[in-house]
Amino acid sequence: MSSPTPDRHSIAEIAVALGMKAEGDGDLCVVRLAEPALAGADDLALAMKPEFAAGLAEGRARAALMWEGADWRGHGLRAAILAPRPRFALSTVSAMMDPGQGYAPGVHPSAVVDPSAALGDDVSIGPFSVIGPRAQIGAGSVIGPQVHVGADTEIGARALIHAGVQIGARVRIGARFISQPGACIGADGFSFVTPEPSGPELARATLGAEGTATAQGWARIHSLGGVAIGDDVEVGAKTCIDRGTVRDTVIGDGVKIDNLVQVGHNVVIGRDCMLCAQVGIAGSTVLGEGVVMGGKAGASDNIHIGDRAILAGATIALANVPAGRVMLGYPAMKMDSHVESYKALRRLPRLFRDVAALKKAVSNTPQSD
Repeated sequence: MSSPTPDRHSIAEIAVALGMKAEGDGDLCVVRLAEPALAGADDLALAMKPEFAAGLAEGRARAALMWEGADWRGHGLRAAILAPRPRFALSTVSAMMDPGQGYAPGVHPSAVVDPSAALGDDVSIGPFSVIGPRAQIGAGSVIGPQVHVGADTEIGARALIHAGVQIGARVRIGARFISQPGACIGADGFSFVTPEPSGPELARATLGAEGTATAQGWARIHSLGGVAIGDDVEVGAKTCIDRGTVRDTVIGDGVKIDNLVQVGHNVVIGRDCMLCAQVGIAGSTVLGEGVVMGGKAGASDNIHIGDRAILAGATIALANVPAGRVMLGYPAMKMDSHVESYKALRRLPRLFRDVAALKKAVSNTPQSD
């Protein structure tokens, strides 16, 4: 089966979509985006920085997306779009050029849709997907192959849920939700308790005392809550969001979550937060609005991360973080303090050598009577 013919877009059409002016031949059409050195004659080269534009000489692009004020004619182009923030412009252009995943319309014959489920207009459900009792799927949503949607779950309009996503019971999801393949939303939280205070409890209370003399069995605390997800949220591949214990785990509007992220039970994430790959957030922690957590960053349980705080990659927050604070390291501290400490740490070997040399010099100094 041949690939579909890609859509052609004129430079003028793209410029209008961006609210910008087309430079040069606005009627010139492109069908794909490409790096400058690899661009062909029908590609729009992404020469968004001077160092990227240097690759235009190696490719065959006739048009490029460039920075404001770029000398596009000097690079031998016939047309260009000059954007004040090219990477932001790429958001719109990439949407125009996206050919999609090829999901077919309608409900596939192999899909299992409970008779009590409600499907909105123009919903697509792929092969071997299961829609549980009383589930509601909003209009224009696309449910890919091998997706499970649990009982009493609600998904808003124009969702795009890729292959293999598992959504548990009693999950509420807003409009324009996107889930990458293999995400799991609404699994039980990791909640267990021992009959007597456990070793970890004692160690935490005393900051290091040894644990109990004997091991104890773990009793499960069932997860009775759900997951509530706002509008315009995206969840990455293989990410897991646990349901709450007695209330919902909450993900605010506009949150973007990367691959392999773990969001624990009862966590509350404010609007427009960004969680990068392998972030882990322990139970009942609250993130304010606009928080950014870099790759492999983590947050302990029952703490608060203030609005617009930034946790750099691999940072682990064990205590509350004030609003707007930029944190680095383990345990997390202000980034500038961490950098200063790290510089001092790198100087330690030299300092030890200097001290040893001074001790040797002092010990070799003749003693006066």
